[in-house]
Amino acid sequence: MAPPYQRHVFICTNRRPDGNPKGCCASKGAEEVRAAFKAELDKRGLKGSMRANAAGCLDTCSFGVAVVVYPEGTWYGGVRVEDVKDIVEQHLMEGRPVERLLMPFSRKAATSG
Repeated sequence: MAPPYQRHVFICTNRRPDGNPKGCCASKGAEEVRAAFKAELDKRGLKGSMRANAAGCLDTCSFGVAVVVYPEGTWYGGVRVEDVKDIVEQHLMEGRPVERLLMPFSRKAATSG
């Protein structure tokens, strides 16, 4: 049986206590980013083949809002609502990562692979 989704998008929505030195994705707009992904997938008719889910801590707080796309394992950081359309269009639909949003370790993997 084939996997139920072609791509799976996890958006970190972890919340740490106010003042935590690591910060958290929730305080940087993660819920709004997650809602934007869900709406964009639905708008483009991709809801059945691609899924956006809330994730717990992805341990990349300094890069938040953190987003990871599987099966590729592409990590994005600093994602804002305005970036969602680009990720859906360019990465999820066309298969090309959005370079400007890649986390440093993901950028290295994308150029060496």
